Amino acid sequence: MYPYMNEDVAFERLKDLQCEMENSTRLPTAAAAVARNLAARVWWLGALAMHRPPRRRPAASQGAREEA
Repeated sequence: MYPYMNEDVAFERLKDLQCEMENSTRLPTAAAAVARNLAARVWWLGALAMHRPPRRRPAASQGAREEA
C-alpha cells in the first residue's frame, strides 16, 4: 500500500473520527432534552399565571377614568 504511511497515525485518525461521530449524535439529543425541559417550565409558569387573580387598578387611574 503506502510505504511511508504510519499505522499509528492512521489509527489515531480513526479514533478521532469515531469520537466526532459519537459527539455529533449526542448533541441533538442533549439539545432536545434542554428544549423539552424549557418547554415544560414555560408550560408550568403559564399555568401559574392563569390561576392568578387579575390585578387591581391603582386608585388614581380609576378616579381619572370616572371623571372623563
